[in-house]
Amino acid sequence: MSTLGGSWQRPMPDARRLRIDIAIGLAVAVVALGNLTLTRSAGAFIGHPPSLAEQIVWALLCTLPLCFRRRWPDAVAVIVSIAFIAGQTRSAPEQQFATGSLFAVIYTLGAWGRDHRRSRWLRAGIIVAMFVWLGITYLIALPHLSAAEFVKADGPVSPILAALINGVLVNVVAFGFAYYFGELAWTAERRRQQVEAQSAELVAAHEEEAARTVLHERLRIARELHDVVAHHVSVMGVQASAARRVFDRNPPKAKEALAAVEQSARTAVDELHRMLGLLRHTDAPAIPAQASPADMEPPGGTPDSSPATTAAAMGLHRLPELLDSVRHAGLETSLGVFGDAVELPESLSLAGYRIVQEAATNALKHAEATKLDVRIRYHADELELDVADNGRGGPVRKAGGLGLIGMRERVAAHAGSLEAGPRTGGPGFRVRARFPLHRPAPAVTQA
Repeated sequence: MSTLGGSWQRPMPDARRLRIDIAIGLAVAVVALGNLTLTRSAGAFIGHPPSLAEQIVWALLCTLPLCFRRRWPDAVAVIVSIAFIAGQTRSAPEQQFATGSLFAVIYTLGAWGRDHRRSRWLRAGIIVAMFVWLGITYLIALPHLSAAEFVKADGPVSPILAALINGVLVNVVAFGFAYYFGELAWTAERRRQQVEAQSAELVAAHEEEAARTVLHERLRIARELHDVVAHHVSVMGVQASAARRVFDRNPPKAKEALAAVEQSARTAVDELHRMLGLLRHTDAPAIPAQASPADMEPPGGTPDSSPATTAAAMGLHRLPELLDSVRHAGLETSLGVFGDAVELPESLSLAGYRIVQEAATNALKHAEATKLDVRIRYHADELELDVADNGRGGPVRKAGGLGLIGMRERVAAHAGSLEAGPRTGGPGFRVRARFPLHRPAPAVTQA
């Protein structure tokens, strides 16, 4: 899992935030000019103020740069700091909003500075410069202070000392808060982006794993179809050999054997097209070099699964044995067959068996169920498999390692449809698969 290193830089704010900064900067500048007017009207001057034009210049220099505080935080912090000290040196009467602007740019420099290490040194330098200027101001003002200015003083601390401590303390708190909250905002944004980066990595890893799982399941299904094709090819060989041997002395028998060869050939071609259709997808990643044959199988076993059991021997006719093994595992089972049963292609029968097997495994391992109901319905144009348990419903569960992925791939290989989710009207989980019957074999393109 990657993390954002120490060289991380906070991205530039978007256009909307930059427009907000311009609006705020203009608003503060206008209000500062209004405050300057009120200060002049009240005669609240310290020292000998400069001309009105110069007063306006210092008020605007301390506030207008806020329009660009997040676009160029370093430059704005330096400009406002210099303007603040220069304006105070010139006895500019507008101080309230100038002071607020100073604290705002120090905070912004900490929160939005591109180079955080440089912004730390720059903020520290500005704060030190402010306290140096404050100390020089006190040193200049002290010789001119007299006891007449503190006639109302009443306390245990010397009035001059109290004024000095108060000024220093207020500035320490104000600058400390500006520095601290700027640092806090930068750290919070860094952590947020780190979480987003990690989340993106997790999503990418999950998608890659899901694609890999789909590929592995397709290969497993294709291997089963390969077994079915191999079985039919073997039957074709046996029937062809029998037809050759009896061709002269028993033509009807030979004709019957050749008809079986023809039927097996058609079935094998259909299954081969289905297998190639599974392997034709290119949206899944390649198998890793270190993959082994065991990687193609789902983790863990399922009822009635063993290496000795071949795909060609599986099918819906084996469902009673499967449900017996489930019953011995502690799950009450029932099997219902509705409609007129028809002979199914081996791959379709195998797909139906595997879906019921996977659903039964899910009920045993994950659903905390006590009952499993399996229903097979033969409709005029489709085969329907309905498997329901009485366990936990809720979100779609991951069944039997590959679970629903394997079900979907098997159903898709036969152009069917799959529904899986909580049962309606009661607790439990339901899997319903529909397979079209008498689906025409895909056309074979000529080379």
